[in-house]
Amino acid sequence: MPQAITADALESLSPNHRLLQQLAFILEVEKLKTVLRRTPLLDRSRVENDAEHTWQLALMAMVLSEHSREPVNLQHVIAMLLIHDIVEIDAGDTFAYDHLARASQAEREMKAADRIFAILPDDQAQEFRALWDEFELKATPEARFANAMDRLQPTLHNFFTEGGTWNTKGVTSADVERRTAPIALASDSLGDLCKTLIAEAIEQGILVPESGA
Repeated sequence: MPQAITADALESLSPNHRLLQQLAFILEVEKLKTVLRRTPLLDRSRVENDAEHTWQLALMAMVLSEHSREPVNLQHVIAMLLIHDIVEIDAGDTFAYDHLARASQAEREMKAADRIFAILPDDQAQEFRALWDEFELKATPEARFANAMDRLQPTLHNFFTEGGTWNTKGVTSADVERRTAPIALASDSLGDLCKTLIAEAIEQGILVPESGA
């Protein structure tokens, strides 16, 4: 059996306390690979995990940054995307259309942020926490574009898997429109794309129109 990762085990590796804190954080966020989301892979073989989701968002930002309504610092956007879901190690993935779970989401994720980022050395803890807070507030061009990527990716997956999580009971086009609204705040072209996807999904019968709920 592999040896469990403990503070004592790490301390035996190096006398450098800062390095040990950084290693502890790196090993802790490995857990993101075990957090399952509701979004199906495009081949529908399984659902994705948070680490896969995060990787795809970072790559999407690199490919699509030219579509941002405002100029953005791409490195800053990617940094936000890489850490935005780390809190789900403790808080779990909250399904976008589960209104009951979303009521406690902010509290659960704030508590997780307090614990997980504190593993790092103080300066990096503050830097990473500031990135996470910025993403949540959506008050900068970078945060708005990062959030647009976070909303666009599952929209694409749901459309190209014949509804994906849109097939959940009670989900209508109005719910999806509300969920994807931040995309248009960051990009005209990507916002228009989402409107097209929603309209086409209704036409194909893979998304229930609001009037049909």
